[in-house]
Amino acid sequence: MPTAPASSNSRPRSGTGKSVQHTASVRARVVIGADGARSEVARQTVPGAERTKYVFAYHEIIRTPAAPPQGYDGSRCDVYYRGSLSPDFYGWVFPHGDTLSVGTGSADKGFSLRGAVAGLRDAAGLHEAETLRREGAPIPMKPLPRWDNGRDVVLAGDAAGVVAPASGEGIYYAMTGGRLAGEAADALLRTGEVRSLAMARKRFMRAHGKVFWVLGVMQHFWYSSDRRRERFVSICRDRDVQQLTFESYMNKELVRKKPMAHVRIFFKDLAHLFGVARV
Repeated sequence: MPTAPASSNSRPRSGTGKSVQHTASVRARVVIGADGARSEVARQTVPGAERTKYVFAYHEIIRTPAAPPQGYDGSRCDVYYRGSLSPDFYGWVFPHGDTLSVGTGSADKGFSLRGAVAGLRDAAGLHEAETLRREGAPIPMKPLPRWDNGRDVVLAGDAAGVVAPASGEGIYYAMTGGRLAGEAADALLRTGEVRSLAMARKRFMRAHGKVFWVLGVMQHFWYSSDRRRERFVSICRDRDVQQLTFESYMNKELVRKKPMAHVRIFFKDLAHLFGVARV
């Protein structure tokens, strides 16, 4: 049975001014590791947990200016595909009413995320806006090869690496993975079959593995240079692409209907790949 800390706190020792660490432990028949990217539960218990890729994201929460810059629309999320803002991901300006999130991400450890965000704020006319806080975090870009230790631990959410490549979306997939992990843990407790834990990943990948693969290929190819980014943006202006992408995004699966739309997109993609389409 896994043992995990239940709580920890510190308080001054009488007369010394020094702190004493108090910890408690609990024992459980099964643990669901949902402790985020670079999960300690995963690192300590699940083989191969270190074999995943991360995008390091950084954003600044700023106050929405009383006089917004020209072109600003508080009802619109702006996404920037530009090598100076990210060599392999994207930059963003996301309004939240009285505040804005301005950020970027990259897997390139030598890339200056703070410098890129400063440049993005300049480009968006937000360089003088009040900065309320700065935040950063790793975002996993590939599901872990295993989500369980074959005995009593199963992972969920960022700990399992279920963030969509290209977009960085993770909330829906974390909730889905959490439900599947809970069902796997329940099956283990009811039947005693440790192989039940492996079903969480199998069921998730059966439902979403193709989408993750397609998004991963798309990010690797289209985000690799400014020339390709420009063509990617041009493709996204296409009505067929917009409709199929919206339906896929809302339903969380690849759209299989409307075969002629897929055919049209295929030939349009070829035109962009060979540089014969107008950007």
